[in-house]
Amino acid sequence: MASRNQLIPDSRATQTDQKNYVIEAVAAGLERCQLKGIGNLNADIPGLESIAAKDLRVRVDLIKKYLQTGLWPKSIEMAPLDPTTELVAATALDDWLTAALAVVGTFYTCTQAIVAPQMLAGKLMVCWGVSLANAPQNVSKLRFRKGGAAANIVAEFDLQELETKQEACGFFAEPVIYDPQDIFAIQARCQNVTGVAERVYIRNFVFGTPTRTV
Repeated sequence: MASRNQLIPDSRATQTDQKNYVIEAVAAGLERCQLKGIGNLNADIPGLESIAAKDLRVRVDLIKKYLQTGLWPKSIEMAPLDPTTELVAATALDDWLTAALAVVGTFYTCTQAIVAPQMLAGKLMVCWGVSLANAPQNVSKLRFRKGGAAANIVAEFDLQELETKQEACGFFAEPVIYDPQDIFAIQARCQNVTGVAERVYIRNFVFGTPTRTV
């Protein structure tokens, strides 16, 4: 499980803090891309190739400094997940929706009817926060698994603090990363029975090699 399963409401983070959470997640994703053979970050970022892979924190810090200059590595592109095209089994809609909430305390997939989606080859996803559509909220916990719908829990975040603060959005203290071809599950625990799908938007970025031409 992730070492820091803490959810930070947006209101508790200054604009600088918020920018840092995002850039940390992006830098961690880019570093993981190098390990998984997506793009060539070592060639894109001056000085990165000279830092050993074992010095992960040093590498991530250098990537962050590079991004803070306004530059972007040319061999990698980034955008939010399109679940209709970037999962092995596509969702019906380009939306983050749970299955219908029917039983209190039960965990429901956040990817519509796909209970255990799989990342495409060459695509890597970094999840760095959550946004909820309804207030009062109908879900109380967020669970990330790797390997399937009942597989290992790699992170879990309590959403109740958002509700007590009347917040809709929060940052993860530590991002959750899914590698190419990972089978995974992102699940929300039902707090109120509604009988309909709940919009639980996972704030994320997906990385891959460029597909657009200029």
